[in-house]
Amino acid sequence: MSAAARVLVVDDSPTMRGLITAVLRSDPEVDVIGQAGDALEARAAIKALNPDVVTLDIEMPNMNGLEFLEKIMTLRPMPVIMVSTMTHRGADATLAALEIGAFDCVGKPSPGEPHPFGDLAEKVKAAARSQRQFVKPAAQRVPPPAVADFRVGRKIVAIGSSTGGVEALITVLQKFPANCPPTVITQHMPPSFTRSFAERLNRLCAPVVEEATDGARLAIGKIYLAPGGDRHLRVVNPSAPQCRLADGGPVNGHRPSVDVLFDSVAELAGRNAVGVILTGMGRDGAAGLLKMRHAGARTIGQNEKTCVVYGMPRVAHELGAVEQQFPLNAIGEEILKITAARKEGSE
Repeated sequence: MSAAARVLVVDDSPTMRGLITAVLRSDPEVDVIGQAGDALEARAAIKALNPDVVTLDIEMPNMNGLEFLEKIMTLRPMPVIMVSTMTHRGADATLAALEIGAFDCVGKPSPGEPHPFGDLAEKVKAAARSQRQFVKPAAQRVPPPAVADFRVGRKIVAIGSSTGGVEALITVLQKFPANCPPTVITQHMPPSFTRSFAERLNRLCAPVVEEATDGARLAIGKIYLAPGGDRHLRVVNPSAPQCRLADGGPVNGHRPSVDVLFDSVAELAGRNAVGVILTGMGRDGAAGLLKMRHAGARTIGQNEKTCVVYGMPRVAHELGAVEQQFPLNAIGEEILKITAARKEGSE
């Protein structure tokens, strides 16, 4: 990126605006060009300043962040990063915002937090670089296709995603039937958001979707989402595969890490697995997907054109970890083709 990312900060709290501005201005590749305290001020500032990226508070007077985001995506689509309280209510609103078309989300810090907003500056720069067309995705429930039966314990699907993953996972998993293969997912997301996201996926998709718990047995028709927080999701026990929430430091800056999940699936399932890497910043999951491919698993990557951020899939592709790339709307069906049981001699 040759020029600094130009950002408009929108929050009804002067203190929060100041904190966000200070965090962003600490990065020389980010330029905060303005601030606004509500949607009306923000609308005028967008017209006057034409920012590359907007950071937007969820809860604001006059018009809340979701309503304003809808207007942005309808009238002037652009990258928006939502700033939300780390509560169940805040998580639900943020997930709705991501479905509307927000680029990503960050949680508001707790009092005294030493490094508030984490990688906000990196997300802003990625948003400014993004060539994505910001339009509202379809999030309504769609009937899954009819497919052949799946064999218990024969195929495990492992999916990793990050920025843009909410929309991407909805698109992929809405293609799954109620009897889908056991599926494990690591999506980079704040700790308080993953339960709300699992609940939302469960409402939108035919299979049962739940936040993974330690010891949960993998079963046909169930999808397990790694909980955000201080543990990694692994799959263990070859005779009766189950989820293991394991302690450990961050890997590639993330906990849970996609690489940790993929490594465990490579070791456990080998050729009886499918690895999928979707949109996201950074390189988490690329090395693990390569291990899966070396172990005989089938591997899929999201193509550049349909990624919000072509980071994780790009690195995986360059490493040779991706057997084939597909546009987002084709990935769910491709997974089902690979995992559908055949009458004789099937894997």
